[in-house]
Amino acid sequence: MSILPSHLSRAERRVAIRNLARDNAAQPSIMTEVPVDQWPAAMVGIVIRFWRSQRFLAQLHPERGGILRLSVNRTTTKTGERWEDGITWDELQAVKAECGFADTWAVEAYPPTDNVVDVANMRHLWLLPKAPAFAWKQS
Repeated sequence: MSILPSHLSRAERRVAIRNLARDNAAQPSIMTEVPVDQWPAAMVGIVIRFWRSQRFLAQLHPERGGILRLSVNRTTTKTGERWEDGITWDELQAVKAECGFADTWAVEAYPPTDNVVDVANMRHLWLLPKAPAFAWKQS
């Protein structure tokens, strides 16, 4: 899945990537909630909340059993094909906190190979209503 339309020429793609960089620079430095009237039309009705910063984008999705999923990706691309990869644990923890979930337990899932879905460089945190039984806690 390409971030930018596939019909763009190499020169047009470079301009679009520069425009994305300029748009990123105009965003707040920390995650800030985006009002619904500014969401892409395709997200309305699918996403509960949406945040944006210069470096990250996060979407809150409802999941089965009352669980919420926070999907996070970078806002940069080198080729226009995929978002840049490599979100660190510290960055993910900071995004979770900036989106208002600092005190919420969250987990990532690593499914069996047959169930892997890899359509974008995104990280997904399932926000839990309480600490899981296997949780490590500081004493």
